[in-house]
Amino acid sequence: MNAVTKISAAGFSGSYDAADITFLLQDVAIESTDVAEKEKAIQSGTRHYSEMISEEKAPSAAYKAIFAKAMDAGAVRFGEDVARLALTLDRTIDGPITLASLVRAGAPMGVLLHRALKALGRDVHHYGISIIRDRGLDDAAMKHILSERPVEGLVFVDGWTGKGAISSQLEESFKAYSDLPPRLVVLADPCGRAWLAASGDDWLIPSGILGSTVSGLISRTVLNDEIAASGGFHGCKSWHHLADHDVTRSFVDEIWEYVQKKLFTSAVEDFAEWSDSDRAYHWEKSQAAVQFVADTHGVTNRNRIKPGIAEATRAILRRMPNCVYISSLEDPDLAAMIHLLKEKNIPFEVRPEAIAPYRAITLIEKVS
Repeated sequence: MNAVTKISAAGFSGSYDAADITFLLQDVAIESTDVAEKEKAIQSGTRHYSEMISEEKAPSAAYKAIFAKAMDAGAVRFGEDVARLALTLDRTIDGPITLASLVRAGAPMGVLLHRALKALGRDVHHYGISIIRDRGLDDAAMKHILSERPVEGLVFVDGWTGKGAISSQLEESFKAYSDLPPRLVVLADPCGRAWLAASGDDWLIPSGILGSTVSGLISRTVLNDEIAASGGFHGCKSWHHLADHDVTRSFVDEIWEYVQKKLFTSAVEDFAEWSDSDRAYHWEKSQAAVQFVADTHGVTNRNRIKPGIAEATRAILRRMPNCVYISSLEDPDLAAMIHLLKEKNIPFEVRPEAIAPYRAITLIEKVS
């Protein structure tokens, strides 16, 4: 049985500083589902993925070392990209700015954008909200935000795009709240579906290879019948057992140093530019890469295809992979993934041309 056993008061900050974010979520106690059981239920259609959660395990010492290397390689870029995005938002949006980070991957970047915009003197609030494929934005959370903040300054924040499923869901769901198109801001947009991105590169975003331990010690969001019937926010589970492994605050504090340097010591203001031609190019290339995997394996359900370093890594950690395509064995940005592939004996193949602009794609095992 996978039941909600307790629902606590909504609106909290997880392991973040309360000044950095307010999660518009219910902290629920829900029984964990075995990964194999979850996969079978998802693919058979008997249960939606958002109704179940599998317990998150602590990262191993070896994996933590890989994360440390990812920070060494990518922390400066992460910080400078956030600064460029913040300067662009400051230039583009008049009046109050409201950041709605899509839980969980959007939270670390949203925290940093929030700090940057405050440092630039802007009126800015930051929330963490749920969006679920096939279910949409959390209606209670959206109504809460729009009762307090103007829709004209609302910006959705995520870490990256994969193949665009959440972008499509956001565009569809947002129609209920505004005639305007939603503005999605990401660090990396390899599939060309964001309103604003620092780049279209599929690069190793350090926060992308960890789960709750870099995003407030909360699970991905859940929505079952009991949570829906409560009329409150979507749910999440707090992973208190991982507290000793939590790097949520140290991560954003370290990156924040690089954000500040870029914001206030750069000789020239550096804005993020993401044009229609950028989006069109990346959309065409990304579609071809996903089609390659679908054709090679006879895939009819594209939800089984998880492109991009971050999504491919998360699928290896949380799902049942059939195989993985990577762009190189020597690429340091793929070290964490290759470590996992060898550790779990997952088949992989090097196909750089076929999967570009991505550097990794995971195919989920068909189990039903």
